[in-house]
Amino acid sequence: MSREIVTQGTGPNPIQDARVLDVIARMNASRRFPPREAFDGPVGKDPEAFAEYGFSIHPDQGNLIYLLCRGLGAKRVVDFATSVGMSALYFAAAVRDNGGGLVIGSEFVPAKVDVARRNLTDAGLADYADIRVGDARETLRDLGGPIDFALIDGWPVADGASLARQIIEIVAPQLRVGGYVMNDNAEPDFLDYIRDPANGFISVTIPIKRGTELALKIA
Repeated sequence: MSREIVTQGTGPNPIQDARVLDVIARMNASRRFPPREAFDGPVGKDPEAFAEYGFSIHPDQGNLIYLLCRGLGAKRVVDFATSVGMSALYFAAAVRDNGGGLVIGSEFVPAKVDVARRNLTDAGLADYADIRVGDARETLRDLGGPIDFALIDGWPVADGASLARQIIEIVAPQLRVGGYVMNDNAEPDFLDYIRDPANGFISVTIPIKRGTELALKIA
C-alpha cells in the first residue's frame, strides 16, 4: 500500500466512457493515506481501523487491467480487496465493454463496500459487480465457474502465511488456463507460489508502484 499520491496514469486511459472516467478522476483526487506509524502494533492489522481510507490501485495498474481484460474477452473476474471500488471500476468497465459479465469483489469492511457500490452506481456499472462482504477466505471459495482474471491485494496478518498467499491458493484452482493474476504488494510467499512452476504459472514483474507481479496460468 504505497503512499505515493497519484491522480492520473503515465499515458492515455484506454477507457472511453466519460461517466466512468469522471468517477475515476474524482476518486484519484480524493485519495488519502494514513501515517505509516498507524500500521504499527495490533491495531495496524485491523482493517476496520482504516475504514475511512481507500487503498486503491495505481492508474497504470487499472489501465493494464482494462486492456488485458478486453484482450481476453473476460467475462468473470475477481477483485480482492475491493476497498472503495477503484479496481472494480476498471474491471466492470472491461466486462461491460466485452458484452457483459461479472466482477466478483470481496471486502472485509462494510463501510467501504457501501462506498464501492456508490462509485459503481455513479459510473453506471453497478449491474456488472457482485461485491461480497466479509473474509475473502470464505467469500471467494465458490466463484460460480472458471474466472478469467484475478487481482490479489492483501492486508497485514499477525502470523503465518500472508493473506495474498492464502487467497491465491483459493483462487488459482478456479482460474482458467490462459487467465491472469495481478498482485499489488509483492508479498514474498505469494511470489514463491506464483513463481513455482509446479503451480502452473509463469510471471513477470512490471515496474508499477513497488513492483506489480503479473502471472499467466499455463497449466
